[in-house]
Amino acid sequence: MTIATLFIVLLLCMLLGMPIAIALGFSSMLTILLFSNDSLASIALKLYESSSEHYTLLAIPFFILSSAFLSTGGVARRIIDFAMDSVGHIKGGLAMASVMACMLFAAVSGSSPATVAAIGSIVIIGMVKAGYPEKFAAGVITTSGTLGILIPPSIVMLVYAAATEVSAARMFMAGLIPGLMMGGLLMLAIYITARIKGLPSRPFPGVKQLGLSSAKAIGGLMLIVIVLGSIYGGVASPTEAAAVACVYAYLVAVFGYRDIGPLKNVAWRNEGESLPAAVGRNLFHVVLGLLKTPADKEIRNVVRDGAKVSIMLLFIIANAMLFAHVLTTERIPHIIAETIVGWGLPPWAFLIVVNLLLLAAGNFMEPSAILLIMAPILFPIAVKLGIDPIHLGIIMVVNMEIGMLTPPVGLNLFVTAGITNKSIGWVIKACLPWLLLLLTFLILITYIPAISLALPEYLDSLR
Repeated sequence: MTIATLFIVLLLCMLLGMPIAIALGFSSMLTILLFSNDSLASIALKLYESSSEHYTLLAIPFFILSSAFLSTGGVARRIIDFAMDSVGHIKGGLAMASVMACMLFAAVSGSSPATVAAIGSIVIIGMVKAGYPEKFAAGVITTSGTLGILIPPSIVMLVYAAATEVSAARMFMAGLIPGLMMGGLLMLAIYITARIKGLPSRPFPGVKQLGLSSAKAIGGLMLIVIVLGSIYGGVASPTEAAAVACVYAYLVAVFGYRDIGPLKNVAWRNEGESLPAAVGRNLFHVVLGLLKTPADKEIRNVVRDGAKVSIMLLFIIANAMLFAHVLTTERIPHIIAETIVGWGLPPWAFLIVVNLLLLAAGNFMEPSAILLIMAPILFPIAVKLGIDPIHLGIIMVVNMEIGMLTPPVGLNLFVTAGITNKSIGWVIKACLPWLLLLLTFLILITYIPAISLALPEYLDSLR
């Protein structure tokens, strides 16, 4: 009766259009009041503990704010230029460069919709002007944007780590090879399609231009080295790396590229200005910029937008932790685990059930909410069946990728529809061929654990 009440109330609340955070909290509190000996005071305590006792969750607002600074600044434009100069001369190179740009931006933003918005708003128009079909361009960008939650650092991975108490650093390690592999598969598919359909490429710009574009992009790309290098090297935890990333993103956007903030449009060196004079002037402007930063309208807007997203996500997490508390105290995951194990279901069959369940949930819910609800249920079952928790986490993240492309709530579909001014139905048709590729990739990730576990196991062996 307890299980039925908890899930039926949650489902009814969602069908009525209630926000997922409120639905999770309401169904949990109602179940506690009706069937549990816990007091209402314990609910307030659990809501507080859900955020205060999970140190990993601190990384989420830091990564969101760093993403906001980089998305607002010109980092995306410079990454695209670097990608175009690197692979744009290959057959279908513009599309391949778009995938490469999405991979690089994903590694500095950690967000899938942000990747589609930042890269797609620039690249889709450019691809169409170069002679690519608009549907092809839209499909490539919408699908490539999903790499934002697979290539570390990933906010979705942090949510999984908090929900299951596995190592966030190991999740980041496990996501790198699958992320690169998915990008490589997309590029291979583009190359084959370009050969068949005769899609255009552009001339190689030369080593000098490639060096110039890479030098311009290095400010943003260094964030990848700082975050992943410090985590993989054991120098910093994901939370510490996220804090450093936030400060670095602010410095790069405001004082390095100067696309936003008090130094916007202030040149590093004016025409005819001597080097000592330029150094002195820039030192003065940097000090002045630091003083003006709190009052600058653009920076305040970036911080406000980052705070809104962080508060929304952390409120969902707090209510989901309450939901997980009810699951645990009522021993619901253990009951389900014992039932499934009692059926004699082998691990490969259980993983089929997991994928079908997550693919269905991805049609109706946001990735973080799915993980927070499903992970506490599936985790103990997977452990009993001998499935590695990190491997399960990557399987769930890849399912969340596919959920970004499936209606009615696929976020990437709405972002691309807004960029192209097309209907959701048009975007869905554009993504269908790429969705089949993602499903094939999901099968590989599900049944070849080494793809996910090779890097974390190798790095562990070095310590």
